[in-house]
Amino acid sequence: MSITVEDKQRLMKEYATKDGDTGSPEVQVAILSSRIATLTEHFKEHTKDNHGRRGLLKMVAQRRKLLDYLKGKDEARYQDLIKRLGIRR
Repeated sequence: MSITVEDKQRLMKEYATKDGDTGSPEVQVAILSSRIATLTEHFKEHTKDNHGRRGLLKMVAQRRKLLDYLKGKDEARYQDLIKRLGIRR
């Protein structure tokens, strides 16, 4: 259910703001979005996995907090990130 090391490295490289960036909000949100997408697919098959659903809700809340932080710091970076990830419609 988690993402592979290669996927995580790819996301870090794609969303990093500078070389060696692993902790910026953009990278963290991208990794969380990937994990959320994976879990969403899992729940389509395993509808009664309520313990896993709790973890999904915690991840969604964490992503929301990071996005709110980024929106408060730099609106342009926030808009660019949500457009690149396609998480707002």
